[in-house]
Amino acid sequence: MKSDRTAGGAPPTAVAGVTTGALARRLGVSPTTLRSWDRRYGVGPATRADGTHRRWAPEDIAVLEEMCRLTSSGVAPAEAARSAKAAATLPPGARPPATARPHATRPNAAGQAAARPTSADPAPADIRRARRGLIRAAIRLDSPTVEQQLSATIARHGLVVAWEELMVPALHAVGRRWESSGDRYVEVEHLLSWHISTALRRVAPRTAAPVPAPPVLLACVPGEQHSLALESLAAALYECGRPLRMFGPAVPVPALTAAVRRIGPSAVVLWSQARSTASVPLAQHVVGARWGVQGARGRPAVLLAGPGWPGQAVKGTRRPLLLSEALTVLTELAPPADDGDTATPAAAATGRAPDLR
Repeated sequence: MKSDRTAGGAPPTAVAGVTTGALARRLGVSPTTLRSWDRRYGVGPATRADGTHRRWAPEDIAVLEEMCRLTSSGVAPAEAARSAKAAATLPPGARPPATARPHATRPNAAGQAAARPTSADPAPADIRRARRGLIRAAIRLDSPTVEQQLSATIARHGLVVAWEELMVPALHAVGRRWESSGDRYVEVEHLLSWHISTALRRVAPRTAAPVPAPPVLLACVPGEQHSLALESLAAALYECGRPLRMFGPAVPVPALTAAVRRIGPSAVVLWSQARSTASVPLAQHVVGARWGVQGARGRPAVLLAGPGWPGQAVKGTRRPLLLSEALTVLTELAPPADDGDTATPAAAATGRAPDLR
């Protein structure tokens, strides 16, 4: 009978194997998931201790690592299992041919197929695939894969598409899991939020020189601690080369007032996530801010962003719904001249419900 021991008498690692629990911790999945993959897709261990307990050899682990990599990129588990098992049969150093991803073509304003490159006009199916992979990686607490997915999507599609089509839906999906499962998945939401914030701060400007214009001032209203959506707007402005000043969460009213008068911004964006933090008097106060000498006084355009603001319009403000809309308003904005109580078109209220998410 063939011995399971080496010449030195010690059992080889491949035979000793790794337990299911240890492998689950290594891959960032649950033991139940590994048993399910074994039962459904045939990616179980080649040997079992005492005929029952799973022991995973290096070859088995390599298959599972490849399957985790594929599912993190958005590949369906069944397809990932087939590809991972096929890759295991290839000679060392060989790689399976990459599968081309189809790209849908979006119509232009006239309803005709646009002729722009897919990198500038991403396919929804491609974004959905990346989204599934991001959510799976976050649930596994797989930080390297989360970071890779975010960086690759921003590099390929740009910040605005990555935020609106990948990051926000992923955050909502994780939030729904948290709400429906008690205290579970809190750590998932924290990890995903931290990596998104990190990815936003790594965005680089597309132009060598900043746009010569007064900066945009970004601030959360007093008491508002949720600033991630405002960070996305800051990153989008930075990507466009627009000057900005980001003050982050819970900016006190005196500090906000002083900053507006010292900076003389072209626009002030006030973010409120919850209705309990939105303050119409504060918005009106910022709308009335003035600076400069008599006869040449400046004033900012004011954007109220976030779901906390009430449905009714605040005179002299804009209410963007999405990041892309806020970015369009701010990049086309010229600082309004002080003409008494008459609001300029750039500062006229739209009366639409605010939400940059």
